[in-house]
Amino acid sequence: MEDSAHPRGRTVRSGLLTGLSTGLVSLAAVGAGIVLSRKFGHGVKTDGFFAAYAVYLALVLVATALRVVVLPGFVRARREERLGGEVTTWLAALAVPLVPVLVVCVGWPDLVARALAGQPDARHAAATLLPWLVPAAAAQIAAGVFASALAALDDYALAAASFGCGALAGLVVIVALVGHGVVAFGWGLALNAAVAAGVPLVVLIARGVLHRPDASPLARLRELVEGVSLPFALQGLYLVGYRFANGLGTGKATTLSYAYLIAATLVAVTATSIALVSTVPFARGEPTPPRIARHIGAISWLSLATVAGAAGVFALAGGTVARHVLGSEYGGGTGAELGRLVVYFAPWMVASIAVTVAYPLLFVRGRAKWLPLLAVGALGLHVLVEWGGRGIAGLGGVAGGLAVTTAGILTVVLLSLGAFAPTLRALAPAAIVCGLVAAVAFGVPGVLVGPLAAAIVGVVVYALALGVGRPPGLRHAWAYLHSLQ
Repeated sequence: MEDSAHPRGRTVRSGLLTGLSTGLVSLAAVGAGIVLSRKFGHGVKTDGFFAAYAVYLALVLVATALRVVVLPGFVRARREERLGGEVTTWLAALAVPLVPVLVVCVGWPDLVARALAGQPDARHAAATLLPWLVPAAAAQIAAGVFASALAALDDYALAAASFGCGALAGLVVIVALVGHGVVAFGWGLALNAAVAAGVPLVVLIARGVLHRPDASPLARLRELVEGVSLPFALQGLYLVGYRFANGLGTGKATTLSYAYLIAATLVAVTATSIALVSTVPFARGEPTPPRIARHIGAISWLSLATVAGAAGVFALAGGTVARHVLGSEYGGGTGAELGRLVVYFAPWMVASIAVTVAYPLLFVRGRAKWLPLLAVGALGLHVLVEWGGRGIAGLGGVAGGLAVTTAGILTVVLLSLGAFAPTLRALAPAAIVCGLVAAVAFGVPGVLVGPLAAAIVGVVVYALALGVGRPPGLRHAWAYLHSLQ
């Protein structure tokens, strides 16, 4: 009754539930990263792990993107009482590209590992993991479809609980079995995916939702290609950067991967979570350029308020935190480099947050047919960007290259939406204000006291500055989120 009486609160609560679930998933990933670092250090084996894990991440990103693509159609199908047939039609369509990928990665993992990793030991570690990680990723894609079906039924809590519990169960397996080698991470992620997909599947079956497909799966393949091509390419940008980081020496790709995972987690917990639950309410109105700009600007404000504070912590205490959390091999220069890299990823996080929010709006306006072309073009251009960035600034240049290409993609998306100028006017103040407040809040203590103490003081000052000062953009962003119905 409460949700019916207060629809505005429903969007906020759904966003908080999704954000909490994403946070649990991210914390479990952080825990797994800590286990990986403390058990296997910083070298060839971890390079091989991240080579295979990059494939897993690329496919899991498809799962997240797919939730945006299928949800509007699932909502319509529910109104027309054909939700079950629509869900199974999509599952059949997904099997067309996923089955060949599964066959290759499970049947010939050495061949795939040779393309991903440079050194023999790294290739061996990647080949050991791929037969577990790729099926796990396929199950996560199915879990995304099931979560969207539940969302069409106005049930966000069950999917959030299954994703969170799956992540925690997978972490327990990793911790318990890590003595068997890096393959334990494959076992843990496989259990994670089984819970994330299995619980919603059982519930949908018990509710009698699922039925035989009501359309040809091939009819959904074009929507699939249009829907996942850009998110897949965005993850591909990291894969390209990873390969260029490999050329800088043993362990460099691992350092880049940890920094990227930290940055991507911040984006996921903030922008991705809010975008998942706000796109459908947004779509109920006319998607005019001013409204698009307000939507992107508001969610960017809320996201960047968190991201800027986290970047400040890593700028001051990244090395100290890395040494205590990841182990002694991240002491000294390696830990400091990791902290700096997270800060170097700040421009990428700004662009990535905006792309994350703007991307679903392309489907609201029905402008997605050209996305595969943009994806291919961006990947091709990114090779040149990373080649130049690595040559200029090493790992920092690789992180900068990701920001440059992602910003280019954002520009094209906003131009297609007809909202480039108003969105830039909404996004720039958020990035500037949050960045300047963080620079002062963390910079002054950084000069006066030690790194860890400065980071703690900086967090308090930063939170007070935003909480007491309440910048107009941040106030308007929170009001906008509450206004969604």
